[in-house]
Amino acid sequence: MLIRQTIPARCRGPRLEEFKMRFMYLVTSALPAAPTPELMEAMHKLADREIKAGRMLDSGGLTPMASGARVSVSDGGVKVLDGPFIEAKEVVGGYAIFELSSKEEAVASAVEFMQLHKDHMPGWQGTCEVRPYAGFAGT
Repeated sequence: MLIRQTIPARCRGPRLEEFKMRFMYLVTSALPAAPTPELMEAMHKLADREIKAGRMLDSGGLTPMASGARVSVSDGGVKVLDGPFIEAKEVVGGYAIFELSSKEEAVASAVEFMQLHKDHMPGWQGTCEVRPYAGFAGT
């Protein structure tokens, strides 16, 4: 037997659908290339829509590896290596941070984003890794 109890609104917590999770998208490619103007326009339209909807919190493309540096800890010391890094197999080309209701919603959004690459940058190959933030509960 199912028993339902009515809880006064002032005593209820947030509804389940109000809980959001943060996700980071990392776009990588083994053969990095500058986005075409058509891809840039399509990405800007998508980003504008997602920002206005309150889902996208931040995003950006990254400069070539030659302009970066790596700071690492090894053999008891901290080392700095200026780019480029010839041993890189994949390069992170950009990122985005979203606040969404579920992993499924995050994956669907990443599919839409990667479809833009397929449509506007023929021959490009890459990956969008979708990862939830650890311990973030929408607070």
